[in-house]
Amino acid sequence: MTSVIHASFAKPAKTTVKTTVVALHCSLGSGRQWSKLADELGRSHQFIAPDISGYGASTCALDLPLTLAEEVRCVSGHLNDATGPIHLVGHSYGGAIAFKIATDSPFAHRVRSLTLIEPVLPTLLRETDSDRRLHARFAQLARDVSEDLWNGSVLEAIDQFIEFWNGSGPQDPLPASARLRMIERADKLAFDFTAALGEENVNIAAASLSVPTLLFSGGTSPYFTQRIVRRLAAIVEGAESRHLPDAGHMLALSHASTINPEIAKHIARADELAGLSLGLNQIEDPEPPLRFARRAVSDRVGEEKS
Repeated sequence: MTSVIHASFAKPAKTTVKTTVVALHCSLGSGRQWSKLADELGRSHQFIAPDISGYGASTCALDLPLTLAEEVRCVSGHLNDATGPIHLVGHSYGGAIAFKIATDSPFAHRVRSLTLIEPVLPTLLRETDSDRRLHARFAQLARDVSEDLWNGSVLEAIDQFIEFWNGSGPQDPLPASARLRMIERADKLAFDFTAALGEENVNIAAASLSVPTLLFSGGTSPYFTQRIVRRLAAIVEGAESRHLPDAGHMLALSHASTINPEIAKHIARADELAGLSLGLNQIEDPEPPLRFARRAVSDRVGEEKS
């Protein structure tokens, strides 16, 4: 039984081309984490929430990925299934994969908007001494967790992983069922760490982004990911950022009622701007009346972007 959410609806969006939302989950999760987002978007878009390699019911034909590029290849079948332009949503490690799709993949030209919820892009934090300390701490966590997994100490690996991501939030014990699911998939964590820490030139890629980008962070998350979001907000032209002071790293789930409407508005706005741009490109101006109409539309585009 697959846990991939793959919903397609007959009612089109307001744009002339139907679009698809592709949502990518965090490490040790599955596509099921996006069920509330699928409900929020309703019938406006095709919605695909695949299981990332090594999690849920993923059946990637490759060996477990060691790079973000390989992760993209593992979800390429779902991306090929997507209708029209793509709105990407990614949380944590899924956010890193979404970033890679939007900046350096065969699908980048199809991306219409990008939403990142505390993406794990550690190599962005190597430019200053204070940020390098955050990077070093994360790299040490990767070594410790991977060593425990290699030695068969799965429970210790999971405990270290959870303690880090709890940040300054409450240290509530996990339900036994959730802990069991994590144990079953824990080996993939070493691969996720390797891929995230091996991604180079993230700052250059971020500066090249030209699609509407929305960023989320939580105030009780590890400062590591809060800082990544702040760096992206400063680098990505026109990026919008939302900070939830009382939210932790799992804000995609714990604060879905706050985040999902914002994501829906972001996607709708990106579709509207794309429709306006398409309208501009289709206008011809051999006659004076058409030249006047074109200026009016241009003014409206400026208002939407301001």
